[in-house]
Amino acid sequence: MTPEPEFRRPVHIGDSYETTPPWDIGRPQTDFAALAEQGELRGRVLDIGCGTGEHALLAARLGHEAVGIDQSAHAIELAQQKARERDLTAQFLCRDALALADLGETFDTVLDCGLFHTFDPELRAVYVESIAAVVRPGGRYFLLGCSDRQPGTWGPYRLSRTDIETAFVKGWHIDSITETVIDILMDPPTLQAWLVSMTRT
Repeated sequence: MTPEPEFRRPVHIGDSYETTPPWDIGRPQTDFAALAEQGELRGRVLDIGCGTGEHALLAARLGHEAVGIDQSAHAIELAQQKARERDLTAQFLCRDALALADLGETFDTVLDCGLFHTFDPELRAVYVESIAAVVRPGGRYFLLGCSDRQPGTWGPYRLSRTDIETAFVKGWHIDSITETVIDILMDPPTLQAWLVSMTRT
């Protein structure tokens, strides 16, 4: 059996993309691809913690104005390279997810695949305020995060429904919280997760 590596992404670390990390699967997550097929990606799209850009590029392929941000300069370079190779227009920026207001922009749809679950409880409120600063009223935020159904202690923080509901209690309407999985490059190849859909009030 493959050893259980630590792949939590704290806010201040070295570049996680010096080698391929377990969450960089080279395609959109199944749930986010399904959201796209259902027409849930609307208007301007921001992919927070975009990594090598698969979800921002998915949005760009569908004709959306797409922006991806990540703290990893190497990941951003790889995302920009993918955009050129696929002849897609998307903006990729090396930025701090805890200071999204510095972008000076607003978005209709925000995607978060595996970033929220890397923050310790003390930083979650800061992160939620950061997201709120860039989501237009009526805008949507979609979160894929590790669930407390996931056994073991390795990897990201496990999120309970209460963790999510408590973090987004002010200024958000939680539309749904659904059991799902995140695909990863490990054995087993999935992580128990929540797919959360919410609307900015």
